[in-house]
Amino acid sequence: MARMAKDYEIGDKAIDNLIDELVKKIGSAESGNLLREIITTAVKLGRESDDKGDLKLVNNVLKELRYSFRVFSPYRNIKKVIIFGSARSQKASAEYRMAEEFSRKLTEKGYMVVTGGGPGVMEAGNKGALAGKDFALNIRLPFEQKPNPYIDEKEKLINFKYFFTRKLVFVKETDATALFPGGFGTNDEGFEMLTLIQTGKSKPRPIVLIEPKGSTYWVDWKRFINKQLFKNGFVKKEDFNLFYVTKSIDEAIGYIEDFYRIYHSIRYVSGLTVMRLNKKISDKTLDLINREFKDILAGGEICFSPPTEEEIQKGEYLQLFRLIMNFNMRDYGRLCQMIGIINRD
Repeated sequence: MARMAKDYEIGDKAIDNLIDELVKKIGSAESGNLLREIITTAVKLGRESDDKGDLKLVNNVLKELRYSFRVFSPYRNIKKVIIFGSARSQKASAEYRMAEEFSRKLTEKGYMVVTGGGPGVMEAGNKGALAGKDFALNIRLPFEQKPNPYIDEKEKLINFKYFFTRKLVFVKETDATALFPGGFGTNDEGFEMLTLIQTGKSKPRPIVLIEPKGSTYWVDWKRFINKQLFKNGFVKKEDFNLFYVTKSIDEAIGYIEDFYRIYHSIRYVSGLTVMRLNKKISDKTLDLINREFKDILAGGEICFSPPTEEEIQKGEYLQLFRLIMNFNMRDYGRLCQMIGIINRD
């Protein structure tokens, strides 16, 4: 477990040696340096801060994340969809019934669903899911939001103190986002998801906005985006490729499935963007994307590639096909548009 050349240390030899001994007992060759930094950070915080509130915040965050990672770890190879929507939707409402059917059909296809754990649309998502195919990330609120009664396996229920750790887990542990009509919270989650992808802080994913027939909720929302954000120059027209509006459950599920039909995942290695594919695309499609998406490259062309050395060392999806490109790390709406063309090959 060799140390890196420039260590992140306390600067007190006795304490640094104690940390080294602890890491040797609990770490591995791969994780040792990261564990050393985590422990060192905790010690630094203890030495530098007398504010109990600061320490409680860091402590709670670490505990929430550790537990969440443990819960999700056995299911990392299964695609998961977040379901957002109003906690106030009644059982008889159209969006509640749609969310329930959407969840049932998704889990029948092998997906898992993740909800916010509360009532309304969140409850519908857990209610519709096949047994053992759902998670609930509940938030503890001053008025005590209790988990809904349709969470079959209590070990898949996680209670959070902080919205920001809950949001992080929502994004980290899922592959697609479905939004039904809702209030501030639903719009907050939707806008944050769009922002993360637009800025490259989250990898591309399907975001589908689902409304019942007769509703204009997302249609009006999209009209607002067009009138106030796009026409005032606050977003680009290509950013509309980041989401999809529909009134059909089957169309929503199809959109999610199509997103991963050929596209698998993306990886950034040494300044290059590696796009991993479930199957090799045709030379015709490769020529098409090189011609149509030259504007999003910082130079060079989009080419077929074997796994990079870093991927080989970590054993990352070595059986998959790959495209490699010098993406400009800016035009993520266009990148999602390119993924759509690749998926039609």
